[in-house]
Amino acid sequence: MSDVLLAVDAGVARVTMNRPDRHNAFDDALIRALLATFDELARRDDVRVVVLAGAGPSFCAGADLQWMRATAQVDEAQNRADALELQRLFATLDGLEKPVVARVQGPAIGGGCGLVACADIVVAGPRARLGLSEVRLGLAPAVISPFVVRKVGSSRARELFLTGDRIDGETARLYGLVHRLVTDEAELDAAVEGVVQSLLKGGPKALAASKELARFADQWEEPAARTSALIARLRTSPEGQEGMRAFFERRPPAWVPPSES
Repeated sequence: MSDVLLAVDAGVARVTMNRPDRHNAFDDALIRALLATFDELARRDDVRVVVLAGAGPSFCAGADLQWMRATAQVDEAQNRADALELQRLFATLDGLEKPVVARVQGPAIGGGCGLVACADIVVAGPRARLGLSEVRLGLAPAVISPFVVRKVGSSRARELFLTGDRIDGETARLYGLVHRLVTDEAELDAAVEGVVQSLLKGGPKALAASKELARFADQWEEPAARTSALIARLRTSPEGQEGMRAFFERRPPAWVPPSES
């Protein structure tokens, strides 16, 4: 059984963590499989949107207990190497030039909460529970901390990091970890699909540029120069020209299939 399932159809890649018996908890095999999958999707021009999900009742329960036990038996250098590989996974997901939608149907704990923080849009169901429980193990959410802090801010991060408490979907929405929350589990897939269809209406290169703006615009030392150069490049690009023509001609742009317009 593969640890990660990948299905691509009509521009949408659906990535499913497939360790339901282990609540999709991380071990080295799952980390490698996710990395390979995201690296592949980054190269594929036929993929415009990525949906990340977990099989079974949990989204991702964090670190696998057997894997944690093994890491406690190796030296600091090996632990650092393992942590760097996990960091590369989060950075790859965070930096993917395609919008990532997380479908969170149940617990997303520790590293699972990190995946949620790296997703662009998070849709959660009524059984969603999110938390960073590392402190209760004498550890800290070190690798995922930059992504979580950027998502929720320092104040919320302090609370989550220090208490180790789990929060429900509504609280996670108020904190900024979850964007859309459904109160009926039967509505979760429809809510995810609604987000996917909205994203497919955006130009692929415009989506990538917009994601970069959201990630870095507040960090640029000279934002005026960079943002003006970006909009000028997009306006004169084939995609931008087609988008503006379509707008004035009152028709869908070429990248939107008729059924999605």
